[in-house]
Amino acid sequence: MSERRAILSGSTFEEQIGYARAVVDGDWVHVSGTTGFDYSTMTISDDVVEQAEQCLRNIEAALTEAGRTFADVVRVRYLLPDRADFEPCWPALRRAFGEVRPAATMLVCGLADPRMRIEIEVYARRAGAGTVQARDSK
Repeated sequence: MSERRAILSGSTFEEQIGYARAVVDGDWVHVSGTTGFDYSTMTISDDVVEQAEQCLRNIEAALTEAGRTFADVVRVRYLLPDRADFEPCWPALRRAFGEVRPAATMLVCGLADPRMRIEIEVYARRAGAGTVQARDSK
């Protein structure tokens, strides 16, 4: 039976809504949509780039607690209410994912709080998990 455990960030949203920041399920880590709130103070910047950078810090903390890194991310979803806010975030996103090159999707949609300008969700898999080694034909 695979390991399944919840990772909590201390966000009041997790308690109020009833979810975990991330769930470790065997080799997989599913990180919930993560916003630009600093969960220790429950404050959020008005600047979308600062929010993106905080999202990445929040995600990195969840991945670290799960024993993973950005290098293990295989899928990322970006959710933004305003498509014009996406491009200014690219440099921060490239720093986190540029070497990894996960599959990615950007969606324009409403978010739960009007102060939220970006939300990021990732799926990570332990490096090498399920990899089949090539056989030497000699």
